[in-house]
Amino acid sequence: MNTKIEFIAIVGRANAGKSSLLNNLVGEKIAMVSSKPQTTRTRITGLVTENETQYVFMDTPGVHKAKNKLGEHMNKTVKESVTDVDVILMVVDVTKNTNEIDMSLIGGFKKKDNVILILNKIDLVQDKEQIALRIAEMSALYDFKAIIPISVLENDGVDIVWDEIKKYAVEGPHYFPDDKFTDQPERVLAGEIIREKILNLMHEEVPHGIAVTVEEMSERVNRNGEDILDISAVIYCERDSHKGMVIGKNGTMLKQIGKLAREDLESFFEIKVNLQCWVKVKEDWRNKEGLIRNFGLSNNSTNM
Repeated sequence: MNTKIEFIAIVGRANAGKSSLLNNLVGEKIAMVSSKPQTTRTRITGLVTENETQYVFMDTPGVHKAKNKLGEHMNKTVKESVTDVDVILMVVDVTKNTNEIDMSLIGGFKKKDNVILILNKIDLVQDKEQIALRIAEMSALYDFKAIIPISVLENDGVDIVWDEIKKYAVEGPHYFPDDKFTDQPERVLAGEIIREKILNLMHEEVPHGIAVTVEEMSERVNRNGEDILDISAVIYCERDSHKGMVIGKNGTMLKQIGKLAREDLESFFEIKVNLQCWVKVKEDWRNKEGLIRNFGLSNNSTNM
C-alpha cells in the first residue's frame, strides 16, 4: 500500500478559533483554548492517520501587532509555518470585520494557490445574509481554493473542511508513528494545561506575562497500590505583584489553578495526579531572548 502525507497550516488572527478547530480535527485536546488573545505561543502539531494517509496539522499563534520579543517570535512562527505546506487553512472570526492584520496575512500568501478560508463562529450570526456578504468580501480580496462557513463550537461544517483537506494529500512516507496524535512532549502538554487554567481564571494583565515549565514528571505506586503521576511545575510571572495575584489571598488562587489543572491532567493522562505548583518571578522575561528560549518559546528552541 502506497502511503500518503499532507501538511496543513492553520493560521489567522488571535481568537478566531484556530486551536478549537485543531482539537476538533484531531479529536483530542492538544491545543489550549481561552477567550484571551495569544493563548497559543508556539506551533502545535496535531496528527491524524487514516488508513494510508497521515495528516499533519500545525496550529500557529494568532497574528498580532508584536509588543515584545515574544510577540515577534510568535509572528515569525506563523510566517515559517506557511512555507512548503500542502494546504493553508486561514481561520477568520465571521463576527469581526476584516482589518490590517487580515490583509497582512493575505498579502503574505503572495502567489500561493493552496489557501482555504474558514469562516468560523457562524452560530453567533443572527442574520445569515451577513455570512453571504462576508464570503463576497473575502472572495474579492483573494482567490481562495474554497470558502467554508463553520461553527467549531457546534461541530457544524467541520466535515466539509475535512472533505477539502483530503484533496491535497500526496504520496510520501509517514513522518510520525500512526498511533500518535501530537508530537508535543508530555511535559509541554502538562504545562499548557496549567497555563490554560491561569488564562481562564485571572485578569487580563496577568496571564500574558505567565510561563509554565514542568520541572519533574514521574510515575510511582502509592501504599494503596494506586498508580500516581507526580508533576512539579513552576509558574513564572513578570512582576512581584503578579506573583501575589497568582498565589491569591491565603493561597486561594493557586489552589484553584491547581485543582482545575489536576482534573484536566488526570483526564488527559488517565492516571491519578499529584500536582505541585510553585510561583517565581522573572522580570520582563518576554523581552529576554535567553528566557524565551529556555521556556521553549523561540523558533530555534527545542520543546522541554
